[in-house]
Amino acid sequence: MAYRRAPWIVALALAIPAATACTREAAQDNTATTDVTAKADRTAELQRERDRDIAQLTERVAEVERSYERQIVDKPRGTAGATGGLREEVQEDVKNVRRAVDDLKTTTADNWWERHEQAMHRTADDIEADVRRVSGARALPEVKKDSTTPVGEASSAPFTSRRDRFVKALRARIESWDGALKNVNARGARETELDDVRARVRKLDDDLDRIDKASPDDWWDVTKARVGDYIDRVEKSVARLDDNPAPKTATPRDTTRR
Repeated sequence: MAYRRAPWIVALALAIPAATACTREAAQDNTATTDVTAKADRTAELQRERDRDIAQLTERVAEVERSYERQIVDKPRGTAGATGGLREEVQEDVKNVRRAVDDLKTTTADNWWERHEQAMHRTADDIEADVRRVSGARALPEVKKDSTTPVGEASSAPFTSRRDRFVKALRARIESWDGALKNVNARGARETELDDVRARVRKLDDDLDRIDKASPDDWWDVTKARVGDYIDRVEKSVARLDDNPAPKTATPRDTTRR
């Protein structure tokens, strides 16, 4: 009888490991499926968050545009209100900030740094032009050269290396601007403009502090903050249209010899 039971015992012994292996494989498959599903759900949630951010920023820009249009209607060119040059500058800013928000719709983890670099270089060039104007400097203090990646050119360097070179180059420019503004004194409207330029320099320096600690995973937060800051600045520029009265028509000068 013992010999008759032997084949069943052997078959059972072989079946148990096979069943265990099947169970293990099924569990692994379930885990993998769960991980893929969780990752897909997280990706979809992040996209929904970005869409909400874009919607909020779009509404802010729409309000800026409405505010600017009200200013133009209420104070047509040539009446009380901002000078033509300031109006044109603000109008350009309003157009550019709308474009910046629209670009968010096509900004991804792959192209965000290229766009961020380009935007910050444009900001730096704009600030430098203001520094030259208010300081009256024909030449700014020498800027230490650095081997940065040209704007718009793809880089094979790791993100951290490229980011560090970018930050270093802009900090050198900021140091140059500080040197140009150091001994500038002004009063009245020109003092207000000087303070505004200095504030923009400090703001860019603060932005570099934030970028200096950023990682590729922070791409959306960094991009959103930059565009949000831009909207803040344009909002203030539009609001200041009321604070910059057009100059009074000059009385013809008497050229009669005395």
